[in-house]
Amino acid sequence: MIFVTASAALMAPVVTPLLTGSPGVVTADRHLENDFSAAADEYRVPRSVLMGVSYMQSRWDFHGGAPSVGGGYGPMHLVDARLAQSPFPEAPERGGAVALAGPSASTAPKSSGGRSEQPSGLQRAASLTGTPEGRLRTDAAANVRGGAALLADTQKRLGKPLSDNPADWWDAVARFPGVGDTASAAAFANDVFGVILRGAHRTTDTGQSVNLPASPDLRPHPLRQKDTAPAKDVECPPELSCSWLSAPYTAIDDDAYGNHDLGDRPTDQKIEYIVIHDTEASLRSMFQTVQDPTEASWHYSVRSSDGHITQHIKTKDAAWHSGSQFVNARSIGIEHEGFLTQPDAWYTERMYQSSARLVRYLAKKYDIPLDRQHIFGHDNVPAPTADSIPDMHDDPGPFWDWRHYFDLLGAPLRATAGPDSPMVTVLPDYPTYKPRFTGCAGHGVPCAPHGSSAVRLHTEPADDAPLIQDPGRRPDGDDSTEDVNDLGSRVSAGQSYAVAERRGDWTAIWYLGKKAWFKNPKKHPTAVGAAGRMVTPKEGLSEIPVFGRALPEEGAYPDGITEPAESPLPYTLDEGQRYVTMSRTTGSYVDRSTFEYTPSPVVKGREMYYEIQFGHRLAYVRANDVDVVDTPGLAGPQGHAADGPGT
Repeated sequence: MIFVTASAALMAPVVTPLLTGSPGVVTADRHLENDFSAAADEYRVPRSVLMGVSYMQSRWDFHGGAPSVGGGYGPMHLVDARLAQSPFPEAPERGGAVALAGPSASTAPKSSGGRSEQPSGLQRAASLTGTPEGRLRTDAAANVRGGAALLADTQKRLGKPLSDNPADWWDAVARFPGVGDTASAAAFANDVFGVILRGAHRTTDTGQSVNLPASPDLRPHPLRQKDTAPAKDVECPPELSCSWLSAPYTAIDDDAYGNHDLGDRPTDQKIEYIVIHDTEASLRSMFQTVQDPTEASWHYSVRSSDGHITQHIKTKDAAWHSGSQFVNARSIGIEHEGFLTQPDAWYTERMYQSSARLVRYLAKKYDIPLDRQHIFGHDNVPAPTADSIPDMHDDPGPFWDWRHYFDLLGAPLRATAGPDSPMVTVLPDYPTYKPRFTGCAGHGVPCAPHGSSAVRLHTEPADDAPLIQDPGRRPDGDDSTEDVNDLGSRVSAGQSYAVAERRGDWTAIWYLGKKAWFKNPKKHPTAVGAAGRMVTPKEGLSEIPVFGRALPEEGAYPDGITEPAESPLPYTLDEGQRYVTMSRTTGSYVDRSTFEYTPSPVVKGREMYYEIQFGHRLAYVRANDVDVVDTPGLAGPQGHAADGPGT
């Protein structure tokens, strides 16, 4: 999330938080697999195709009958044309786009008025099935039946038979989401057929266990490449349709400029992190923000409705997105259109898929490890100084599905050691793990139960024990709360911590210099065993300081660059405590005091730091202050595979 001006924020759509309840009476069918079978038989659509399309549209979730921001309902994401948003800006074609086989996009089905019909449209489904629109919105079985009718109708309009062979349905599948460019349509079809090839199993948001068997012998439709020029300056995977909307680099007055820093990364500064944000505003208003030199900036935006990606700043340059100049200099910032209290409306599968494709591409390009100390949320960015802690952001929030996201990245979060390991990785079962939250529709108002990546921490192993307190976030002494924006007593999926103690169904970890407890029953664990490396104070040190940034040592700064004040965070890492580390680095600093048309020099130190998972946010400790401890059975030299002097 980026701070925006009042005028831009006012342009955000008013959406009732979906977590406060469901819109009217809904029917969440308890036999969704049977519904897929019945609809597939009725409309002569291969069951695997119907289930694959639904998985890519909604992951088979129902969302209580509430629409997404794109106006889509139910497991098939049937789009109500009256709610659908118009794309902004229009998504241009770009190099590497894949041509749809068969009739061109210009021959897509038309309505009687000559207007292009939404291939997954609610109104069209109602006409084909004779089912009232209201029932298609609120009845999962009817929704699936409507999706089957739409696929069959599209197949017929393409002049193709209702074949039993799933591979014959590639063109109809590509048209189902109704995207406006061939690259996105082809990517959707490829994803659907990838799910069919691999198979899928998931517990849905209504508690149903749904299984799609793998079809390893399936031969999907061959793809054809279009020979078109790439969009200006876009750095994007070739299978995605991406556009460019430039952020300005402009002098504002004699002492200020905006809205990013020129760089020569990774030559002058290694890119180590990718930061995941949500906008807390509509993308339309955020596009105005990123073009304002007096505002903040970020590298990429991902649209909720279809996952379209827009780039604003070259990755060689540093955007002002994280609240920490240190992290900005080493990271790429990606904004996702949405509101953290409204995940079902905004955090769409299309968004997750496109974002993960982009992150995979960037991680490979810049050799960024795919773990939660390098791919993290805005809410995990360490505060650079003690006094900045209360101002740090909390997006994308507890309802961002980190476990699913890392599955899409091809780096699944999982146990890497036995259950009695001295280290654990937080890993609740997102669909079924539903901790209490408040604040989704007003201060103190309970949120409706919803799957979550977040696990709450207590001072003792009891549900009624007080929550862990964060003195940096609440320097006035106020207690941590269950508010959806309160990070003071939370950990998140994929984060790893050192075990401090175990008692029955409860596990304690070291967290912000304290022993913090969470419920971790063996039958339904919220954390799993992990192998890795931890740091602990060197013998003879009762405590060591913790930092929110790794700065060069005194004497590393050349003339003309003022050394920033060292600001230890208001915590200590005490004797006997351990914290997980996944990388080490040297300190660096980039001065951005003047407006220049060449990158500012990067001050590089020699002193080593370890990055640690200290609380909900990351932190740094001096390597000279700590010893590194391996978990039993961990092979290889000390340090992460990507270790070594940072640049």
